[in-house]
Amino acid sequence: MAVNNTKRDAFGDYHPIVNMCYFVAVIGFSMFFMHPVSLMISFVCAFSYALYLNGRRMMRMSLIFMLPVLLLTSVLNPLFNHQGATILAYLPNGNPLTLESTMFGIATAVMFISVIAWFSCFNSVMTSDKFVYLLGRIIPALSLILSMSLRFVPRFVKQAKIIANAQKCIGRDIGSGNILQRAKHGIKILSILVTWALENAIETADSMKARGYGIPGRTAFSIYRFNKRDSLALLFIIAVSMLMLLGAFFEVYRFRFFPTIRHFTGDFPAVFMPVLFMLQLILFLLPLIVNVKEELSWTLTQSKI
Repeated sequence: MAVNNTKRDAFGDYHPIVNMCYFVAVIGFSMFFMHPVSLMISFVCAFSYALYLNGRRMMRMSLIFMLPVLLLTSVLNPLFNHQGATILAYLPNGNPLTLESTMFGIATAVMFISVIAWFSCFNSVMTSDKFVYLLGRIIPALSLILSMSLRFVPRFVKQAKIIANAQKCIGRDIGSGNILQRAKHGIKILSILVTWALENAIETADSMKARGYGIPGRTAFSIYRFNKRDSLALLFIIAVSMLMLLGAFFEVYRFRFFPTIRHFTGDFPAVFMPVLFMLQLILFLLPLIVNVKEELSWTLTQSKI
């Protein structure tokens, strides 16, 4: 499921329960909290962590996909949504271009990009073995199918590239020849790929049978151990998440875009709002804080040698 990271991720070494709880929290808050401060915290932290994990690949994805989506969503919303009391201009068809619809489009785009970036981090950290560990005892069949399915996609793509390069060496490239020849070469590559997939499925089934899969009472080996470090991290994630949910209950994160832009303070004391946003920032930066701490500790250890 996950690709190899360009950097060692210390946060990924935490227990799978900690990783899963963290991503459930940050992705959920990013999707449902539309307050501009909360959105910017999520956007900056998600992009920073994804950049740390994936490096150049993340930059390429940002330029090719994220930036156009951000611009497109920001532009399209005010073109089709004309709600709002503050009119900036009138479109050629006579519909108004409002400040509120423009700001709502930008907020929606930032939320959408943030969630994509968080899922990119999730894909890098939550490997297939972590999924099997978390779901294996509860729903073993579903966890195995999910793990194998997600693992199969990158393997299928990688094998397709290998077969295509091999066929290219003997003049059967899908990019050479006329349309009929290209189609013939493509069908040949697809046929080889399907044959490989079927053979791999048979080998996997035989291997699972030989290892006793499905036998009653069969135990499973796991390398994960829940230690004090994981307990502290999980306690912090749960505590901050509960505080943020409490703030949402008192409408701290309520922000209205229509008909006019307005922030609702609710019944939550205003003095605690900066503290709540600061806690959110620390929570969303938790993986980077852990990684920086590990790198500083490693550098300090090397300097003492």
